[in-house]
Amino acid sequence: MSLLPEPSTFEKRYSDDEKLASELPDRPITSLRDLQYVYGRLYTLATAGGGEYAAYLTPEKSTDLFDESESLLYLRVDLSEDKPRLDPDQPIGVESYGKEKVEAVAHSWYNAAKGFDHSVTHRTGKNKEPEKVAEYLHERLTAWAADDVIQEAVADHEDGWIVDALAELGESEGLRERIETAVDEQLDGKTTALTTVAVKSEPDGEYLLPGEASSVFNEAMRARKRSKLVSKGEATDSIGEATDLVTGNRGPTVGTAEDPLNYFLGKQLEKFPGFDPDEAWRTHPVSEDVAVTLMNASTFVDACDYYTMGANVYYLPYFFGRLGPEDARDLYGLLYDLVHAGEMSPLESAYRSYQDTPRLQEVGERFRFYVAAVMEHQTKRFDVFGDSMDGTLFSPVELTRSHQRVLRSWLYDAEGDADHPDPGLRAAFPTPDNWDIFVPEESALLSTLATGWYFEQTFAPADDDDASADDYRIRALVAVLSGEPLDIETVLTEYVERLLEDEGEEFPSFRVAAQYAQLCALAEAGLLTGRDAYEPVAEPRQLTHDQTDDMQQDTPARADGGNVAAARETKLEQFLEQTPALAEDQPERRGSFLLGALVGQVTGYQQVSEGRSTTLIDQYPIKAVTESKLKRLASDVLDKNIVYSRENNMAGTMYSEVVDRLVTTLPQLDIDGDWELDTTDLRFYYSLGVAYGMNNWTSSDDDEQADGQPAAEEEEA
Repeated sequence: MSLLPEPSTFEKRYSDDEKLASELPDRPITSLRDLQYVYGRLYTLATAGGGEYAAYLTPEKSTDLFDESESLLYLRVDLSEDKPRLDPDQPIGVESYGKEKVEAVAHSWYNAAKGFDHSVTHRTGKNKEPEKVAEYLHERLTAWAADDVIQEAVADHEDGWIVDALAELGESEGLRERIETAVDEQLDGKTTALTTVAVKSEPDGEYLLPGEASSVFNEAMRARKRSKLVSKGEATDSIGEATDLVTGNRGPTVGTAEDPLNYFLGKQLEKFPGFDPDEAWRTHPVSEDVAVTLMNASTFVDACDYYTMGANVYYLPYFFGRLGPEDARDLYGLLYDLVHAGEMSPLESAYRSYQDTPRLQEVGERFRFYVAAVMEHQTKRFDVFGDSMDGTLFSPVELTRSHQRVLRSWLYDAEGDADHPDPGLRAAFPTPDNWDIFVPEESALLSTLATGWYFEQTFAPADDDDASADDYRIRALVAVLSGEPLDIETVLTEYVERLLEDEGEEFPSFRVAAQYAQLCALAEAGLLTGRDAYEPVAEPRQLTHDQTDDMQQDTPARADGGNVAAARETKLEQFLEQTPALAEDQPERRGSFLLGALVGQVTGYQQVSEGRSTTLIDQYPIKAVTESKLKRLASDVLDKNIVYSRENNMAGTMYSEVVDRLVTTLPQLDIDGDWELDTTDLRFYYSLGVAYGMNNWTSSDDDEQADGQPAAEEEEA
């Protein structure tokens, strides 16, 4: 059971702007630590309320005990007389723990493997025998009350005598046996419970639980919890006088606060050479109160964290600038939705909240995200990617919308209603139904992107199953979430490496089609860079509204053929015109694409009309294509095209729309001299041409015959 109230309840509880503002930082959010602090404050306000001890309590740790029978047991300690004693008539109280007792019980959990809980209230293990429960109760007087840290903390408190009296009672002879007997008499059997004390300080008074009896219990609890902050991870005594980096207040600070990136927990020596965990308070000083508040942020931080491709990706929403009361209420609503998002990724949940909340839309670009990915590559050793405060919701959403527009364009015609040069021709590239990256729906694409599957389908796989810092897929995901552009040369390298991995018995047409759709979407969303920094630029097609309108042009019949040839001519002309990378002033890339297109079309002819199992693409796979082999490849494919044209008694040549452009482009290539195109660039656009050519068929045999071209049946590439 979650203690987090509905956003409407939170708003009602903290409707006073002035009161809520007093709980928030007095300066803008500028770092992950600031963000954690805000999350921690909102979580504490929602679950434990305000007050100086609220951040130290952990009511959420025992919500599973709510309304369970025998889930709260306490020693009834009478302190109204000279000597402390257990109530002679009813030494043990047994009740059902519930939400209304959270404040009175004042529980502060601590890892059981490391000792007892910070508060006098301690949670038992699961399904403990009465004898063990009695031991827990006895330890409230012996272990907790007699603890050195506790004793020192209460020494100057006006009610410190209460804790002293509990410790004195714990030393009483035969006390353990009395407690065991009382527990045996009142418990039905095994139980899981909170164990604590209730004290009576006046003869006619009531037995009060710790949170009701005196602040001395919370003071002692806070002191013990603080004592554990200085010895976390590799640090044994990381505390010193410094200025808190969150509040700006000077005082005792610790250096081992919660950190999703694990920078300051003692294992990041490679990030900070010579780093001494005990001196972390000097470089990363946070006060004890702030450190505890950061710990309380974990529920919200965890809700904004998801695991993919061997890394934890953090996508933490916030509002740029100083957080006002209204911002705080909106942010709480966002985080509440993220906690209850189920299977949705933080990106999807945030987007849904954005769509459903006009206030968030009004915030505009102030609505930001902290983005980072953390990969554990060895035990307790981490690599951090990204670490940016400038992530926006608009970057990934714009990318998915761009991708959606590409798929709906005539290039892919994923929905079958795009304006096309000729209804008898296929779209430029295939769109298999069972590939997520070809689904032209924004929500589906957003999910594909958020999970990293968007890049897993197109980039080279990792070298092995273990997480690796060299895995560019996770870097690309973090970059897109952060709105940072990807280097186009690296993207093409990933594409080609993936194609070489895939290339086997069949040419990977679907993979090429997916990569090109992604490349166009990245370009349109402004998420590619490097085109001006490197001479052999690889500029993919970019959709504009004008270009979309240009697709609706008439298709005049060719003088030397039928309508299908004319449609192919128009289709290729449109594709080349709308793809700057294949412009006439880019002859090397243009020639690579056209050569690939002719290889693809001749390969299709060989498969369908000749029934050949070994085709031209088998002879010239992607890995075999280099600038030094282009001459031979061009010669072979042109020769074969002529042979097949003659065998079919054609007046001209097959696929003349490609051949004509190819023979015009080839003489411009100085393969043996000043060749500039990178092999990766060459191979990608050669592959793009092959995929284009293998998909460049008509479903109408009649039209094919009328065109004077050899007939080819509808066939998947």
